[in-house]
Amino acid sequence: MQTIERGKDGVYRWVYELNLYTNPTIFLLVSKIFLGIAVAINIFILLLDVIENGFRLELLEDLAFGFACFVVGMLLLTAVGYLVYAFIMGGKYCVLFEMDEQGVKHTQLPHQIKKAQAIGILALLAGASAGNLTTMGSGLLAASRSSTYSRFRDVKSIEVLRSRNVIKLNEPMNYNQVYAADEDFAFVLDFIQARVK
Repeated sequence: MQTIERGKDGVYRWVYELNLYTNPTIFLLVSKIFLGIAVAINIFILLLDVIENGFRLELLEDLAFGFACFVVGMLLLTAVGYLVYAFIMGGKYCVLFEMDEQGVKHTQLPHQIKKAQAIGILALLAGASAGNLTTMGSGLLAASRSSTYSRFRDVKSIEVLRSRNVIKLNEPMNYNQVYAADEDFAFVLDFIQARVK
């Protein structure tokens, strides 16, 4: 039975609580980001070494070993950081969704916004003390952003992860995740698919 109701203003609204311990969606997203950073750094190092010393097979072997160690280290740090985040958030990521004919808005609920802002400020301070601009930037974004809006006409692709209750909306400069309970999932997916070109 569907639990999403349409308001008098024509907007569908629902709240979803993502269990941070049993649903790996956010952990996998963060891991992909760090993996992308690791790949970019290693390609940059490879290009610099090839330009300076020419191509050598030993260089590839050294970089492959270094890359593997770096990835394992990053995944371990990401897992520990994620568990700390999940603990601080009480094991739940609570979101209010508002969806109409034009798009869908993903808003972190106020009591969680304060926790996320505190975590973001801690990341900003840690990045500043270490001189790490990437950590500072991600901390600043985390401290300031509480909602994401996807306009259906701008969505280029949809990825459906029914087992995790997630619909990913991909735009050129925006990325949004819509969560819906089992009983609401088909309705939300059909609504979005009917409006995305």
